[in-house]
Amino acid sequence: PLAKVRLEDGTEFYYVPPEGAYIGQRVEIGPGARPRVGNVLPLAEIPDGSLVCNVEIRPGDGGKIARRSGTYALVFAHEGDRVILRLPSGKEKIVTGRARATIGVVAGGGRIEKPLLKAGVAFYKERVHPKRWPKVRGVAMNPCSHPHGGGSHKRPGKPTTVSRWAPPGQKVGHIAARKTGRAKKRAKL
Repeated sequence: PLAKVRLEDGTEFYYVPPEGAYIGQRVEIGPGARPRVGNVLPLAEIPDGSLVCNVEIRPGDGGKIARRSGTYALVFAHEGDRVILRLPSGKEKIVTGRARATIGVVAGGGRIEKPLLKAGVAFYKERVHPKRWPKVRGVAMNPCSHPHGGGSHKRPGKPTTVSRWAPPGQKVGHIAARKTGRAKKRAKL
């Protein structure tokens, strides 16, 4: 999500809003700002244990870390003029204390948990990746389009296991499979 911020001098810009931001909220930006949700301040002034988002790696780069909806980074510790962050991936990163961050968790958490429900919604979601969706099954194609295609039935018509050294285009199905089929039940001792 994005929020439009209007400064006192009239200039406007967009920023990544945290969870709980609302229309008409006053946002403090820069050194000396209070560490409250929605405010933007240098990492050196943010207390340990705070959840932050839209974190800069270099001062003034506009924010690179924890920008996706529902994500956050944790201010883990301060070491002199540097700050240790715990990233959404679980890794720790050392960043200069002059880099800025927004206090809070990015708004819109749980966005991807809602089901798409119909193909039309999936179409608009995936149209930026036209090669990725829709995925047509090989058995639904013509024989000229896929090794599993053709025939008046819904099955590949030939073994789906293929050699590791098969040429490109033939390598579809189970590539160099050790075994196929359902797992056999083991006898309990």
